[in-house]
Amino acid sequence: MHRLFITLFAIALASTPALSQDDSYKVPPKDIIDVVDAPLTPTLVPGWGDWGVLYEPPLLLTVSDLSQPELKLAGLRFNPRSHEQTRAPYGRDLRLLRFSSGEQRAISGLPSPLRARNVTWSPDGARLAFSAATAEGVELWVVDAATASARRVGSLLLNASSPSRPFHWLSDSASILARTVPSQRGAEPVEPRVPAGPVIQENAGRRTPARTYQDLLKGPYDAALYEHHVQSQLALVTLEGTTRLLGTPALIVRAEPSPDANYFLVESVHRPFSYVVPEFRFPRRIEVWDREGTVVREVADLPLADAVATDFDAVREGPRSAGWRADRPATLYWVEALDKGNARSEAALRDRIVTLASPFRGEPQQLVTLALRFRAIQWESDDLALVEESWWKTRRTRTWRVRPGQPDAKPELIFDRSSEDRYADPGNPVVRANGQGVLVLRRTRDTIFLFGQGASPEGNRPFVDSLNLKTKRAARLWQSEAPHYEFPVMMRDDRTVITRRESVNTPPNYFRRDLRAKSMRALTSFPHPTPQLAAVQKELIRYKRADGIDLTATLYLPPGYDAARDGRLPVLMWAYPTEFKSASAAGQVTDSPYRFVRVSPMSPLPWLVRGYAILDDPSIPIVGEGDREPNDTYVDQLVAGAKAAIDEVVRRGVGDRDRIAIGGHSYGAFMAANLLAHSDLFRAGIARSGAYNRTLTPFSFQAEERTFWQAADTYMRMSPFTHADKINEPLLMTHGVDDNNTGTFPIQSERLFAAMKGLGGTVRLVMLPFESHGYRARESVMHMLWEIDRWLETYVKTPKRE
Repeated sequence: MHRLFITLFAIALASTPALSQDDSYKVPPKDIIDVVDAPLTPTLVPGWGDWGVLYEPPLLLTVSDLSQPELKLAGLRFNPRSHEQTRAPYGRDLRLLRFSSGEQRAISGLPSPLRARNVTWSPDGARLAFSAATAEGVELWVVDAATASARRVGSLLLNASSPSRPFHWLSDSASILARTVPSQRGAEPVEPRVPAGPVIQENAGRRTPARTYQDLLKGPYDAALYEHHVQSQLALVTLEGTTRLLGTPALIVRAEPSPDANYFLVESVHRPFSYVVPEFRFPRRIEVWDREGTVVREVADLPLADAVATDFDAVREGPRSAGWRADRPATLYWVEALDKGNARSEAALRDRIVTLASPFRGEPQQLVTLALRFRAIQWESDDLALVEESWWKTRRTRTWRVRPGQPDAKPELIFDRSSEDRYADPGNPVVRANGQGVLVLRRTRDTIFLFGQGASPEGNRPFVDSLNLKTKRAARLWQSEAPHYEFPVMMRDDRTVITRRESVNTPPNYFRRDLRAKSMRALTSFPHPTPQLAAVQKELIRYKRADGIDLTATLYLPPGYDAARDGRLPVLMWAYPTEFKSASAAGQVTDSPYRFVRVSPMSPLPWLVRGYAILDDPSIPIVGEGDREPNDTYVDQLVAGAKAAIDEVVRRGVGDRDRIAIGGHSYGAFMAANLLAHSDLFRAGIARSGAYNRTLTPFSFQAEERTFWQAADTYMRMSPFTHADKINEPLLMTHGVDDNNTGTFPIQSERLFAAMKGLGGTVRLVMLPFESHGYRARESVMHMLWEIDRWLETYVKTPKRE
């Protein structure tokens, strides 16, 4: 096996792809273009008053958008001119929606063209703020709901280079804490033509594993660029536009005001940086500042975290997950590991949560200790906070009630279940805005409320429950009913919920629902974006794997299709494997048969208009119960799941067994290549942005925690690259040239292509300029669709000759 791997790798290194005779962007047939270019349904960003805002995302960017200047430093990607995240989605239109009446208002004064991000309502619900990207930089804008008018606030430019939100409302709803570009920071460092010396890395016997991160610092010049561009100046900006600078510029990556607006929690990174881990592992200083910008408490100065294990429950030592108690004026909390962050060590207790109130002197007070790893906390009062803990290895998750005002009170267990068991998921606690506009648990006496997906054998049926904290019993207040899929978006009071409702042939719209009167009122009426697909047939189908595990998939058939009249169809099967520790959980239904048929360009659904049956998201569970690891039998379970899906569509009389293609994105692409290598179930394969050689991701991948050296045989068996000589069906691969996803380096596709080419396989590799892991530019997406359509028409659609 290992000798074969070395031989194939040598072939790959020696192989070079031939130049294409026509390398211009192509477009697919018009019927595909029409469904892909259909407008997107606006998304609601609810406020806590009577207003929400409808946010319309752009369809696709352009290659010109993606070709703007971009720096890739320490795991970040940003435009060095404007200091905005280069690939984050933005809103191209904002429109106000009144909950009490359904009235919609256009907003005057918006910048044009609009590139709105970070849309956030003020605590009193009277205004919303957003960042607007321009050629000069990222500006801060505010919309007044009463006048439906927008205006820029202040003259400083926001620094949105880091992914956290660059501004936060203060509780007075009249001022904003902003992370801005320093006005006196000087010129950008100039790259020296002659380096001062080599780039040196060293390790002196410490275990410092790391996943295959991308966009890392490569040397001193990169470090200087990162330091220059991420440097930020905090400022208090009033709605009148006055600005007061706070403290001195630093590499501030997060800054949040306390509920009473008298203090700020500030996190910044500092040297020494690292060439092997991204920004979130850099040395980090956590501080509390007052309104003058003076540091009143240093919570921690954490060292470089380059030795954190790759285990999913491993964490860095020292204070982490610091935040404000939402229910108190100015009380800080944070989490500390009691096991040194080592998930492999035996420990009765893993974490503890501590609190520290203003004026932040003395030692913090312990709130609770946890036997599993901390995940989240939600506050309500001195009498109630909910703490969630979980452990990946066992898939166990628990929720506890603690009483912050009674330090000696014993925590009460509220939920204890498997995180894989979707049917037993009780839902998520509902929140409301308190007097400071901070989100706390919605509580009425001894009752809290829950929103849930309502997973069941019949599919997802979202619900609203009330939970009695004394009896621990839940009561169902409302649940989505067939033939609709309706999900609660926000709870306005104990009886009124805003929901998002859709059906197979009705696009999502927003409703105001009265839980007591059991009535509802439409707030929006968005039209069907693709009426040509209104008659698409959609069904959640059920079948079994050979080992008895229950499986499901969503089967789509073209409008007007009749099996008796039209016969069997070519099939495009699109999947993504999932690991489980329980066979019963692996067989649970994961979707709803009543979701709207929205054709995303990255989904397989565009081929409905080309006469294909689509088998979307068929269950491909990889199960390892007890002490067994799922991936040790990955290939066998993968093939068994695919075969069961094919057998079912053939049994139903709609699929032609000899005309089925397999496709997937990322880990789904890895799956597709493996299925071609280890079975003859498919005529062809489509693999987008995958990883195919697991020796290039040696410190774990996906849900695999073991390293290559702990499970070398598993890594080798799972790698399609080591079995490239067995891929005897046509394989189309696409990959973004600038893919920054952990593990899916572009070289993954390049090396598999080179191996298959050297071995005489039928393979095509398309590298998309400027694209990352998901494709954003219209030119790229249309060309990808053209490639897939041509591949399917050439290798799949035509019946085999007898």
